[in-house]
Amino acid sequence: MRIAHVAPLYERVPPRLYGGTERVVSHLVEEQVARGHEVTLFASGDSRTSASIVAAVPRALRLDVTASDQLAPHMIELSQVFDRAADFDVIHCHVDYLAFPFSRLVATPTLHTLHGRLDLPNTRAVMAHFDDVPVVSISDAQRRPVEDLRVTWAGTVYHGLPLETYPVGTGRGGYLAFLGRISPEKRPDLAIRAARRAGVPLRIAAKVDPVDRPYFEEEIEPLLNDPLVEYLGEIGDAEKAAFLGEALALLFPIDWPEPFGLVMIEALACGTPVIARPCGSVGEIIEPGHTGLIADTVEELAAAARRIAGIDRAACRREAETRFSVERMTDDYEAIYARLEAGATLA
Repeated sequence: MRIAHVAPLYERVPPRLYGGTERVVSHLVEEQVARGHEVTLFASGDSRTSASIVAAVPRALRLDVTASDQLAPHMIELSQVFDRAADFDVIHCHVDYLAFPFSRLVATPTLHTLHGRLDLPNTRAVMAHFDDVPVVSISDAQRRPVEDLRVTWAGTVYHGLPLETYPVGTGRGGYLAFLGRISPEKRPDLAIRAARRAGVPLRIAAKVDPVDRPYFEEEIEPLLNDPLVEYLGEIGDAEKAAFLGEALALLFPIDWPEPFGLVMIEALACGTPVIARPCGSVGEIIEPGHTGLIADTVEELAAAARRIAGIDRAACRREAETRFSVERMTDDYEAIYARLEAGATLA
């Protein structure tokens, strides 16, 4: 099958450090290439892939200080792929709704995986207008804000990982891990307060975007002056598996409708249970008492931290193998491609 993947240009594929969407795109592309598909990746020029690559920009926009207009390169990228639509059997877009208008203008079956939140007013308006465009959700929870709209859902496909790159850790580091991004909706402040209340060390490996710099400096930095709390900054793939694998648990105290939360399944792949607040997709990913604990308040999170050692780390890894492998994700997407090619009616 001739497959085109359209990735965001904010990070390279795969990202050097933080970047969930681009990492998922990389996993999917590499598995499809390994299966013998003819894959073309539309992404930043610094991407690393076994597929053929077409680049609208030489390097990822987040690392390019001259990239003041981040929409313009995406318009070029979309023109690059849809000008060649006849060269592909399916076009798979990962840029949320940016490609919706383009896909209406070509005969090639086009699929859009929605990686972002759908609860914002303008997003609802776009979804209502483009109600005929085939879209994939990454969790059932992601759909809830638009469940009253007519949407052409092609399915829900959970993210998957190449599990051989996530060795199982021992958890002997004895610390709680916070991994990802410092921002108000990720609630690192709750992570710090819960760890302090539990008396358990917390290690924070997270980036700070420019928009979140005031929040970091005003709200989080004052909380870092504690011997139990260590801020590591942003880490890459080379450090991630060890960071998660040696942790007692991943602390995921989010305060927003997270569409998926890739870090949760990365933790499970390393045998590390998850302590999370009941927001977004958490209830779909984590089974309380089996792969983690779900708690809400600081006191409840702290209590969960004190009890988390009772979770079987081998069970966490088995859950990743059963539900969150790259092979399963690819199978799911290929089944949807076949339905699109056959002209099947979607929901």
